Amino acid sequence: MAFCFDLDGTLYRGDAAIPGAVAILGRLRAAGVPFRCLSNTSSRPRDAILSRLRSYGFDIRGDELLTATLAAGTLMHGRGHRKVLPILAPAALTDLAGFELAGGTSGRPSAPADAVLVGDLGDGWSDALMQEAFHQIMSGADFIAVSRDRYWRRGEALVLDCGAYVAGLEYATGREAVIAGKPAPAFYLAALASLGNPPPGEVAMVGDDPWSDIAGAQAAGMQGWFVASGKADAATVASAGITPDLSLASVAELPA
Repeated sequence: MAFCFDLDGTLYRGDAAIPGAVAILGRLRAAGVPFRCLSNTSSRPRDAILSRLRSYGFDIRGDELLTATLAAGTLMHGRGHRKVLPILAPAALTDLAGFELAGGTSGRPSAPADAVLVGDLGDGWSDALMQEAFHQIMSGADFIAVSRDRYWRRGEALVLDCGAYVAGLEYATGREAVIAGKPAPAFYLAALASLGNPPPGEVAMVGDDPWSDIAGAQAAGMQGWFVASGKADAATVASAGITPDLSLASVAELPA
């Protein structure tokens, strides 16, 4: 058996690890059970995410963390894109080294782009950014999104994620975004490849997002294990018509 773990709401919440989460990953490490951490977070670069995990006590190697922003870079390289309009947190732009960034949140003047990349901006969304992305997509730029996640939990409140803005641009442009992170099959295939390509049914994705973590993993042939420590509860999962392979109160209940 191997595991993939979501981060926010699964391994940590707010500014601390979920109780028991550090011990669970330590137990897996000691037993030689392989695992990967899969993040749709686009508000900070991969190195900063690693530093955050380590500050909470997690022993995570660099090759054990796969991020949607880096997956987006791989996707854009594969599609031959060089000029990118980034609509994601400026701190995360270091993970797009090698691209010509202009307009959006790059801090540089706008220019015709091969691709528009949309990620999470938190409170940084503006009509001007949406208009810029709209015009570039309507002019023929490829439309790529880090994720289509609906919301996340900040403290005790649910907060819109980038999925709402991606959906708005899809509606306005008539173009469907190409998703780089979860639940895109390519992202899960990359995780399986990094684990040595075990049979997908022998890998469990553990997460708190019914759509990206559970349904996404199951669509890739993996098991989807739901934890109720994050943004959704059992009623939300049921109303979404999604049936996890296993439901846990938190990752601390991971079977031995």
